[in-house]
Amino acid sequence: MSDESSNLSNIEHRAVIKYFVKKGKTPKEIFEDMVSVLQESAPSYTMVKKWARSFQQERESCENDPRPGRPVTVVTEENVRKIEKFVLADRRIKLWQIAEELQISKNELEKLYTSI
Repeated sequence: MSDESSNLSNIEHRAVIKYFVKKGKTPKEIFEDMVSVLQESAPSYTMVKKWARSFQQERESCENDPRPGRPVTVVTEENVRKIEKFVLADRRIKLWQIAEELQISKNELEKLYTSI
């Protein structure tokens, strides 16, 4: 097997694990089979056990579960236009000044700035 075809994504690894769980293989058998084919790019035994257990408990999705946390809400077209206006008016404007004008934290502004 070529190097390119043996580099599967995490989702693809999980799909293989799901398939073997449905065939009745144990996590150890799945891991050994994946290592024999994928070699260094195979997932760890711990990951195989974790996902095999999930699929045995009727999990169907191979995707990650959503993570908790607040979504970034400062990245709006309006904020982008305001920042552009501020910078065009004064290219030496400081981040804290923009954050103050937009009434958002400097950290949120840095996230916004890096997403533009």
